[in-house]
Amino acid sequence: MGRRRGRERQRRPREARVSGDGGLTAEVLRHALVVAAEEASIVVVRSAYSTFIVEGSDASAAILDARGRLIAQSMATTLMNGMALSVALPHLLEEIPLAAMRPGDVYTLNDAYRGGVHTNDLLVYRPVFVAGEVAYFTATMIHVSDLGGLSAGGMAPLATEIFLEGLQLPPVRLATAEGIEPAIAAILRANSRTPDKVMGDVRALVAGTAVAAARLSALVETYGAAGLARGVEDYLDHTEARMRMALAALPDGTYTASYPIDDDGIHLDRAHVVRVAVTIAGEGVTVDFAGTDPQVPAAINASVSQSLAAAVFAVRCFTDPAIPMNDGCLRALDVRLPPGSLLNATSPHPCGGRFVPIYAAMEAVFTALSDAVPSMAIAASGILQPFSIASVAPPYWIHLSYDFGGVGARHGKDGPDATGVHFGLGRNSVPQAEPVEARCPLIVESVSVIPDSGGPGRWRGGLGSRTVFRFLADACVTTRGDRLRLAPPGRAGGHPGRLGGFYRMTADGALERLPAKSNNVLFRAGEAFVVETTGGGGIGDPLDRPAPEILADLKAGKITRRAAQETYGLTLDTGAP
Repeated sequence: MGRRRGRERQRRPREARVSGDGGLTAEVLRHALVVAAEEASIVVVRSAYSTFIVEGSDASAAILDARGRLIAQSMATTLMNGMALSVALPHLLEEIPLAAMRPGDVYTLNDAYRGGVHTNDLLVYRPVFVAGEVAYFTATMIHVSDLGGLSAGGMAPLATEIFLEGLQLPPVRLATAEGIEPAIAAILRANSRTPDKVMGDVRALVAGTAVAAARLSALVETYGAAGLARGVEDYLDHTEARMRMALAALPDGTYTASYPIDDDGIHLDRAHVVRVAVTIAGEGVTVDFAGTDPQVPAAINASVSQSLAAAVFAVRCFTDPAIPMNDGCLRALDVRLPPGSLLNATSPHPCGGRFVPIYAAMEAVFTALSDAVPSMAIAASGILQPFSIASVAPPYWIHLSYDFGGVGARHGKDGPDATGVHFGLGRNSVPQAEPVEARCPLIVESVSVIPDSGGPGRWRGGLGSRTVFRFLADACVTTRGDRLRLAPPGRAGGHPGRLGGFYRMTADGALERLPAKSNNVLFRAGEAFVVETTGGGGIGDPLDRPAPEILADLKAGKITRRAAQETYGLTLDTGAP
């Protein structure tokens, strides 16, 4: 899919009701469906085996119809995962028609070129039958602990083709009413460094779909098949109308922007750029990424579902956040993703590093819409910096995690510290230190924000963070970072954020900078792995920042005395600039 076009017809908001007993309103329907998906995601988290899922609560769940339309998603489901579940289902139905499905069947895939994300993200679907026919699907999705590839945990930052990233699964039947398909289980186990954890994760995914299916069937029983179907249609139409009204409030015009990628990890001197033209016309928006650089044999490409998520997220940031996320929202947007580009990769180009291009796409759309609506402008941000830590030999243990950069300043507000602008992670994707230490031979020695890392400005960028992992046993570290060479710029006279990086700290305290994209770097017991994230850019001249705000930053340790004096022009002995 190279584009997603909104429908021409337009509707005005109206209350959606289901005829029959109870008179279900749009809001009641919305929450009933969301709760069903939310319960599924909770079941997955509580049943999973992987540390990243159990401690990070990163599980997604959604309800779709037999046409592949996204109806509702859990509160923890991010746009990245919601779009994957939505885009992939039609591809599943091309391979396995509705007529071939039976009650109790469950299907899975992870094919990035058919709506998936990357090899470690399993998408699982269960058909829900109404009057003997498939009417809906419940779906769950997580990053399972390991499915092979160059590095444990699904990190392959130096992959030159997708085959190096791990096992690929086309749409297949994962389970029947009798349980997991033995052949599929054997394939998954044979391709994992942690087979027991992977199968525990798979059973959790299947269980989540069963719970959501039971809740959905109860809604059908309560309100009737036709009544629920009419309510779903009205709900999607109502969402579309709200989205179109929000878009109509934006100023018409075409706004262009671009954002660079540091490098592809293999050719460090080669630049890559994502380009966009955002056209606002009445109640619709076209987001066209024509001119974006072509795909490369390196892990900085993305699949369609991930790039669609970036565009939808960025546009939604300039609209009413209360608008539900479902197919109705998507109808108002026309997202064009050139095939063979960084944002719409074809086989065998790797897609595991999808965060890199889609965050550049997000930033490009942010820049374009900030030009369109300066009162809502946001400067560029430091993004998440993924990494994995794993044992060097069996028995395998894996810690997969991220740290977040500072958010760019917004017009009228400083950027939040160390939270990142992200749309691909769950409730708590940075696990607490104690559970990680209990499961892995390491100590989380310190976690802190970095003074002066937020870009100075009238409104300051958010600070980056610094985390130190001290190893109690030898370990391999894999990193996949960006915005570690090209700092996130400020706007309107604001300064860029401070660059972060990955480092080895030797036993005597010396620091050695690692490449932003590195694979299986050996650390010895006693050494430490240091993750420093990039700060967000500022907005406006820092000399215009009021003295009380500078002093408050100084007191809170967000800036140093030197920055207060030299960058912000504060005279500390009088407190006046």
